[in-house]
Amino acid sequence: MKVYIGGHRGMVGGAILRQLQARRDAGADLDLITRTSADLDLTDQVAVRDFMAVERPDVVILAAAKVGGIVANNTYPAQFIYENLMMECNVIHQAHAHGVQRLLQLGSSCIYPREAPQPMAEDALLTGTLEPTNEPYAVAKIAGIKLCESYNRQYGRDYRSVMPTNLYGPGDNFHPENSHVMPAMIQRFHNAARAEAEEVVIWGSGKPMREFLHVDDMAAASLFVLDLDRATYDAETEPMLSHINVGTGRDVTILELAELVAQVTGFRGRIVTDATKPDGAPRKLMDVSRLARMGWTADIALADGVAQTYAWYLDQLEAGTAVRAR
Repeated sequence: MKVYIGGHRGMVGGAILRQLQARRDAGADLDLITRTSADLDLTDQVAVRDFMAVERPDVVILAAAKVGGIVANNTYPAQFIYENLMMECNVIHQAHAHGVQRLLQLGSSCIYPREAPQPMAEDALLTGTLEPTNEPYAVAKIAGIKLCESYNRQYGRDYRSVMPTNLYGPGDNFHPENSHVMPAMIQRFHNAARAEAEEVVIWGSGKPMREFLHVDDMAAASLFVLDLDRATYDAETEPMLSHINVGTGRDVTILELAELVAQVTGFRGRIVTDATKPDGAPRKLMDVSRLARMGWTADIALADGVAQTYAWYLDQLEAGTAVRAR
């Protein structure tokens, strides 16, 4: 079976690739296809068409995306909506045009309204106003879901979407401006601990609640959903409400997360909140009951995952490769 993993050098795509490689090493008959962004620009329609025509994959996993935190989303909204829309349109359409029956695309929990009831169930989609700080990205990810559903309805394809909560883990982006909250905190508290700083300032009030899922759990969930037989998948979804939430079903406040990261990194100073900076959505907890009914739940506890991620970060620092931009 030929499997194309789009975005294999990213955090999630890399984790999925590692798990597929482990399956192959265990005897699965898999031909894993990858391309770097330098070799294949997924925003280029002709390039994607030619790639699909040559490689003819049996399965496509679309983990490629332009991603970032609040600062990046506010600074580059046009790039976030354009690049993500183009990648989705090109990959999903060309997969269909070249006979790919099975496809999995990865989205984000930001697809849900800012004031969605908590925990956020799949049927909260398109029921309210999105969080303004990442609306362009969210719109692109909603479009990806609807692309998959539309090709399923019109052409009988089996294109599925999984919507992860906030992800973290090995392979994360520790860029000082474009990173998400977890790697940003790990880097900031690490530097403060080494400098024996008296305090660390975190953005916002510290009150917003967030859910965090280790990337290895996300990769396992993605392959679990991809592997589900059609009858099981269809029994738990609807033709125009087919996406599946992936998370832990548990959340913490940003301040609680900061306290955990401080403990893991050895920072012993004060943690100060800066309420002049934006908080983002007040809470983003996923309702993961649909996926649980299908038979999958997260395995890695937050404290264990943060410690593992920090150990990976230290290894990258030693190798001189920890800070990178996407």
